Amino acid sequence: MCGRFTLYADPDFLKEQFDLENEEVLKEIEPRYNIAPSQDILTIVRGKKQNRAGYMKWGLVPSWAKDPSIGYKMINARSETAHEKPSFKHLLKKRRCLICASGFYEWKKIDGEKHPYYIQLPSQQLMVFAGLWDRYVTSDQTLITCTILTTKSNAVMNPIHHRMPVMLSGSEQEDWLLGKKPVELFETKPESLAISPVSQYVNSPKHEGERCVESI
Repeated sequence: MCGRFTLYADPDFLKEQFDLENEEVLKEIEPRYNIAPSQDILTIVRGKKQNRAGYMKWGLVPSWAKDPSIGYKMINARSETAHEKPSFKHLLKKRRCLICASGFYEWKKIDGEKHPYYIQLPSQQLMVFAGLWDRYVTSDQTLITCTILTTKSNAVMNPIHHRMPVMLSGSEQEDWLLGKKPVELFETKPESLAISPVSQYVNSPKHEGERCVESI
């Protein structure tokens, strides 16, 4: 799964990477080292002519949900079965998004205790996760929420956890937003990952800053 991640990429880099029609949104970006479910996260969707950046709450609340608290259980969606699930299958046709990350965390159980690890691409380049989004509207609130698609871990990640985010390469990102391929064809697994143990300081979503990603 993916339950915590970071984003501290340069706004100018993001602007060029995604050909945004509303680049002013990037002026609001601040470095984040411990992004947790229920928080607002930077996402990219397809606009009328170019891509658009914006913030969505992490944890999908389907438009038909009776209780928005369901979002806490829907931070991830299995890519292998998303096309079968009522919460996700219609979103694959028209509500795809990209979720930007500098890296993500995962926890491994050792001697009964969970130990956090920080995972990046070896080059420390931007990770782009495949996501789905939805709009939940009631008489007193409107929520724009999203979920991160996951797939089976590759050989490098598997010793830490059996699931990992679906990561999209440059050419796949546009194809994903345009809905050109079914999700099964986007189960991207980087051949290599940089994985380092970090302190349990990151365990609390209240903690922020570079200390979260410092290797121990």
